[in-house]
Amino acid sequence: MTSLQPSSRLAPTALMFGNIVTGCSVLAPAGMLPQLAEGLSIGVHTAGLLITFGAVVLCICSPLTAWLTSRFDRRLLLAVTLLVLALGNLASAFAPDYASLLAIRLVMLAVGALYTPQAAGTAALISPVEKRGSTIAYVFLGWSLAAAVGLPLITFIGSHSGWRTAYLAVAAAGAISFVLLTWRLPSGLKGAPVELTTWIALGRNRLVVLLLLITMLQMSGQFVIFTFMGPLLTKLTGADPNQVGLVFAIYGVCGFLGVVIATRIVDGWGAYRTSLLFSCLLFTGIALWTIGAGAYALMAGAVAVWGLGFASTNSMQQVRLVAAAPPLASASVSLNTSVLYIGQAIGSAVGGSLFARDALGATGPVAMGFVVVALLAILASRPRVPVAAMA
Repeated sequence: MTSLQPSSRLAPTALMFGNIVTGCSVLAPAGMLPQLAEGLSIGVHTAGLLITFGAVVLCICSPLTAWLTSRFDRRLLLAVTLLVLALGNLASAFAPDYASLLAIRLVMLAVGALYTPQAAGTAALISPVEKRGSTIAYVFLGWSLAAAVGLPLITFIGSHSGWRTAYLAVAAAGAISFVLLTWRLPSGLKGAPVELTTWIALGRNRLVVLLLLITMLQMSGQFVIFTFMGPLLTKLTGADPNQVGLVFAIYGVCGFLGVVIATRIVDGWGAYRTSLLFSCLLFTGIALWTIGAGAYALMAGAVAVWGLGFASTNSMQQVRLVAAAPPLASASVSLNTSVLYIGQAIGSAVGGSLFARDALGATGPVAMGFVVVALLAILASRPRVPVAAMA
């Protein structure tokens, strides 16, 4: 275990800020689909493929890059990843057409796939065992902030100053994150090397496989709706860009609150019970969205409940995977990130197909179906030893 040096006490915050940049880089198109479609002279469904194809690249590259870079110094590895994200968003702002923007995005995310799993593994290295769960949850808070602050800002900037300006803003955040992480993360941090035997060991671990399935199902369900949340709100309720941005802000702020609560209770409750609680909130929110379809206030309220669960369930998955096989944490977290992106790809593809067919009312029930199966899988993953021992 590497102890924090005095100059690196803000290392978890530096890691968390990097997740904000990563989250904004991944989610940015969802916040400005109409502007991208209009500016690039393409359909909304085609613009949504930026998320689908990006998720495919992320799910392939996350475990691959974890294997190829497992022997690298974590500070160097994570700093270079943030630099690539900054440059990729900068290049996106000057992309002349859709094909160029897609190519830039795929290259950027192929490298960006490194960040979230390696940041979680690094958080485990720099925190004492009794605080490992809360530290990992705190680092993952960056994704909540990306949705709470970053995505509404991207929506606002995209609708008022254009999508190119929005990409410039994300690039600037990436540059700041690069400097902060280089300054605050200690050097010499290395996890256990990822070998072929590592993947075999993970594949034989029933709990790990079940947790990965849960992540995929939860993300598939959410992204059936989330990818096209803006256009869905506009078509179903007549919401304008500011009202769409407000819903994204509600989603993100409640996601932030959910992770804060989860971070506070996980060390006492245990990751299983905490995960079950917030997964139930996730399902409840999507169910309320489905019931309230067509009424802006009801849909916004549903998003608040949904938001409480979306990021906290992901962070609890990270915590449970680390606890399930601590020596294999770097690889298992990278696989979790990979299946998370598989879920994004599946969900956005299904949602895009329904959107293209104008089957807007079907998106909610389909999303609920995915999440119900995820809840059943969570119940099947209940620890067979006292919960406190699994935290």
